[in-house]
Amino acid sequence: MPVVLDPDAAAVYKAFQEAGRPAYETLTAPEARAYYAQARFATNPEPPELARVAPLAIPAPHGVIPARIYVPKDPRRQNGLSPALVFFHGGGWVIGDLDSHDVVCRQLAVEAALIVISVDYRLAPEHKFPAATEDAIAATKWVAANARELGIDAARLSIGGDSAGGNLTAVVALAARDCNGPAIAGQVLIYPATDFAMTHRSHSEPETSVLLTHSVIRWFRDHYLGAAADIHDWRASPARAENLAGLPPAYVLTAGADPLRDEGDEFAARLKQAGVPVTYKHFPGQFHGFFTMGKLLPQANIAVSEIGAWLKGLG
Repeated sequence: MPVVLDPDAAAVYKAFQEAGRPAYETLTAPEARAYYAQARFATNPEPPELARVAPLAIPAPHGVIPARIYVPKDPRRQNGLSPALVFFHGGGWVIGDLDSHDVVCRQLAVEAALIVISVDYRLAPEHKFPAATEDAIAATKWVAANARELGIDAARLSIGGDSAGGNLTAVVALAARDCNGPAIAGQVLIYPATDFAMTHRSHSEPETSVLLTHSVIRWFRDHYLGAAADIHDWRASPARAENLAGLPPAYVLTAGADPLRDEGDEFAARLKQAGVPVTYKHFPGQFHGFFTMGKLLPQANIAVSEIGAWLKGLG
């Protein structure tokens, strides 16, 4: 598929190239995390003011899952309780944390007028698959079980994330459907990774190897998965789930210059075929990762605003 970057996306890509940043796959995981953390200062927009931002400690079998709660100034309260979004950050299951996606969580809280809970799941290679999946499921269950104490309406609990976080979102939705809840009102899949087979055409097109390159995806995969057989596990590759019926309404976003483009598109189509209400939005001139770059890319802020409106539409 021919891909032409939007002028602002092309300028950002050129700036990244000229900066001479080392490719993640040439670094150790801690080094890559440090580079990724530093980049946010140049790309994230100004954080909107909220009524409250505070740390949370979610109990888990291995100890504690760090998290952060975002409460906007004007949440959509009913009987004193607000809808909420449990958010899983991107970063290939290797990089990223609460701070890397702090601004976008603040934006979503404001745009959707709801509470956001951002989850700092365990990262690879220190904690390989299915550690991140287990944390995402456990955190969602905990939020639902403690919803009232958090000021949340458990009947209006949604989940979402970008890239690896989109993958975890899809997995949590499947697990909630098949393992007695919790009830999920909606799922936001922002350029999600859905199939570790990586055989879709967009995984080999030169035009999609932008920032998230074909080689760095393999680096992420090799850090995250413990064995080749993990590729076929639906908890790693939610596209391997045979039945997608009965899942919550989905908002699926894809980008043109993205190796994950085709698997996101296919997953949206399969959801729709299974009878799941789907809102699909494609940004043909943007690259993978643009969603958090609202300081430089206006399309990122448009995406946040549209997702916020969709979440409001859930009730």
